Amino acid sequence: MNFGRAFTFVFEDPDWLKKVGIAALVSLIPVVGSIAVLGWTLEITRRVIKGEAETLPEWNDFGAYIGKGFQALVVGLGYAAPLILILLCGLSISIIPAMLSGNGQNSDAAGGLMGLVIFCTYCLVAILGIGIGIILPAAYGKLADTGELGAAFRFGEVIGLVRAAPGPFLMVLLGGIVANGFIAPLGSVACGIGVLFTAAYAMLVMGHLYGQAYKTASETRGSVEVFNTL
Repeated sequence: MNFGRAFTFVFEDPDWLKKVGIAALVSLIPVVGSIAVLGWTLEITRRVIKGEAETLPEWNDFGAYIGKGFQALVVGLGYAAPLILILLCGLSISIIPAMLSGNGQNSDAAGGLMGLVIFCTYCLVAILGIGIGIILPAAYGKLADTGELGAAFRFGEVIGLVRAAPGPFLMVLLGGIVANGFIAPLGSVACGIGVLFTAAYAMLVMGHLYGQAYKTASETRGSVEVFNTL
């Protein structure tokens, strides 16, 4: 897996500035724009998996990008659902001690218990969030590879890919920290306008990393299965 290439392949396209600029402008369209950019990014994932040319996709099939982006959104929400549920349950449970104590002398104890529940909830969400952050790229890879929404929810196959090659998916997690935590916010120096451009670039980086990790894991898993049949 070539980690650095995910950050440089964009600039090999002669029209990269125009295409990324269009993505930045499209992202300004409420709701639909972000979904379309997500679908556009997933096309990069597909090209990496299939071994096709890694030039940036043209913006000539807006409807298809919306469709792909909506599927990716469903996948992301589906995998994040347990986190959302745990967070809501934890926050709901945390207010029970305060409600029972009212303004009585046990309010301090109730406040401490509420804080403990909230702390434990966030710790659990953080741990599970890391796990989902490792698994989700494999699900996106399944979606990009097959074009089928259901394929991304074949949990046994998705987890099998991560187990076959955990290293590449950990590198995707690291890439996400670099791309979204450091590169994407850089555009804010241009009065906030440039952040749209750098955010689009960061999404392309992630799309390429998804494709690389999925392809590496698929090849590794295939080799192991062939070896086991011998």
